[in-house]
Order: sequence, then C-alpha cells, then structure tokens
Amino acid sequence: QVQLVESGGGLVQPGGSLRLSCAASGFLTIRIMDWYRQAPGKQRELVAHILTDGSTVYADFVKGRFTISRDNAKNTVYLQMNSLKPDDTAVYYCYVRGRTTTSDNFGSWGQGTQVTVSS
Repeated sequence: QVQLVESGGGLVQPGGSLRLSCAASGFLTIRIMDWYRQAPGKQRELVAHILTDGSTVYADFVKGRFTISRDNAKNTVYLQMNSLKPDDTAVYYCYVRGRTTTSDNFGSWGQGTQVTVSS
C-alpha cells in the first residue's frame, strides 16, 4: 500500500526558513518526486520537481530561494525553503510517481502540510 507522510510545515516570519520532508512507502521504484502548493482560493501549482537522476525544475517564483532534493535510499524528498515571503503561505503537497506491485505508473499525493509566513 502506497503511503506518503509529510512533515516540517509551520509558522515562520518573513525571511525565515523551513524544511519540508515527504517519506514514501509502498513503491517498488520511484521516478518523479514533486512539491506542489495550494493557497486559499487558488489552484494547486507546481513548486519544484526532481527526477531519479537528480535533475530539477523550479517554478519561477521560488528560483534561488527553494531547493528540492531527494534521498533515493530512504524514498524521501525534501524542500528547503529560504527567504520565505507571505505569498508563500499555502498548503504544501508532495506528489510521487513510480512503479508499484499493481501499476507501472502510479501517482500519489501526500496529505499536505501548512506553511504560514507571517510576522
């Protein structure tokens, strides 16, 4: 059974930092690990994307501030968020796609973790 467990959200002041983690289980192999976010009243949007080989893609609004990384041995993806702004306030979701015992291309979402940037 696939399970994604997120942690690391919270309240931080503008300019501060947070590190999110997402541990995946139930996959035989993992290809894609992403972070998305959804602010109140807005659509869910891609924040960062990382492949098995470590190649990454970032949304323009986080370039230079956020870093996505993964530990393939632990099936865990991280999002280091620096220089946080109030506009970064949102629920952050991890998304993982890979192979399971029942599917060659299965995608699953984490439960979401709240990040609030406020003074």
